[in-house]
Amino acid sequence: MIADGRVALDGVALTTPATLLRSLRGVTVDGVAVAAPAPARLFRFHKPPGLLTAERDPRDRPTIYSRLPPGLPRLVPVGRLDLNTEGLLLLTTDGELKRQLELPATGVERTYRARAFGDVRQEQLEELIEGVEVEGVRYGAIDANLERRTGRNVWIELRLTEGKNREVRRVLEHLGLKVSRLIRTAYGPFGLGDLAAGAVEEIRQHELMAFRQELRKAPRPEQRPAPVPGDPGHVPRKARPWRVSPRRAPDRQR
Repeated sequence: MIADGRVALDGVALTTPATLLRSLRGVTVDGVAVAAPAPARLFRFHKPPGLLTAERDPRDRPTIYSRLPPGLPRLVPVGRLDLNTEGLLLLTTDGELKRQLELPATGVERTYRARAFGDVRQEQLEELIEGVEVEGVRYGAIDANLERRTGRNVWIELRLTEGKNREVRRVLEHLGLKVSRLIRTAYGPFGLGDLAAGAVEEIRQHELMAFRQELRKAPRPEQRPAPVPGDPGHVPRKARPWRVSPRRAPDRQR
């Protein structure tokens, strides 16, 4: 297009693509002003179990797009949720925002609640804060806490920043647990809340802008100093309290 003289800046045709622009003001293509890109949009979607996080499936299984209401812009998922995993799935119109949210380097925390069968101690869960290797795959720090136990069924809350494929299920299976339900309850500051299964809700623009500003200012995980015993904020692992979530555990299937 530039070689054909179709792109101009302040009425003067550009002759090289190596032109630095501070904004699109004054830029035209074929005499038509180039509009500024639309601001990124972000949506919360409560993914029910049984849906693939994909646009289409060769086996014709239902996908998240089959449940989205009409009238939405073109959306791409932030990360993925397994077929049988439910809960919060963020959807965005912006590829750069998707990348920011997904990269482990940005340190955006994901929160899950898992219902599992088996025996596990809080001390075992706390050891996950050091990371763990399962079948040759190294998983980073996971902040895991036993919420409650009923017989041999347990509810566990897990917070992590990597989000590798089937990470939560594989780590809990490594501890001898069988996961029967897995729910993502938050992604960064955006929570599932009371959003009904299958429902979509747009995150307000000022909330998204505030989050992106904080993301730019926040140090990357490798830049954050590790807690050192004796420092005011350090709590020995065995002395950490057994946290109980104030949220009601969603025992009943939807």
